[in-house]
Amino acid sequence: MLMWDRVYVYIDGASKGNPGYSGVGIVIKDPSGNILKRYNKVIGKATNNIAEYTALKYALEVVCKYSKDVVILSDSKLLVNQMRGVYKVRNDGIRRMVDEITSIKDAKGLRVEYKLVERGENSEADRLANDALRGRIVAAVDDD
Repeated sequence: MLMWDRVYVYIDGASKGNPGYSGVGIVIKDPSGNILKRYNKVIGKATNNIAEYTALKYALEVVCKYSKDVVILSDSKLLVNQMRGVYKVRNDGIRRMVDEITSIKDAKGLRVEYKLVERGENSEADRLANDALRGRIVAAVDDD
C-alpha cells in the first residue's frame, strides 16, 4: 500500500444514552485533504467518552497502513487534552484506554499529534459514528 509522509485522521464517538448504544467514525485523509479511507463500527454499550477513546484506538490500529506520522483531529476537548498530557486522567476506564492506546502507538512506531477541531470540522466522522448506530457500516475497522 502507498504510504504518505503524514496523514490526518478525524475521529468521533457517538452514544445514544450515556452510557448507551455506541459507535465510532474515522476518516483518514492525505496531506491534500483527499479521503483515503472511511471506517465506522458499532461498539456496543459505552459512555460517550469511552466511544471517543475507542475511535482513537481503532484509528491507531489501522492508520499505520498509510503513514507512521499521524495528526489526530477530534472535537473532544477531554480526549485531546488528556492525550496531550494537559489534563490528568482520573477515570479508571479512560486510564485503561489511554494505556492501551499508548501501547498500540508504541508498538506500531507511530508519531501522533493531537489537534482539537470545531464540531463542524469533524462532521464526517460524526456522521459515520451515527451511521453505525443506524446499521450503515462503511468499512468496519476489523474487516480491513
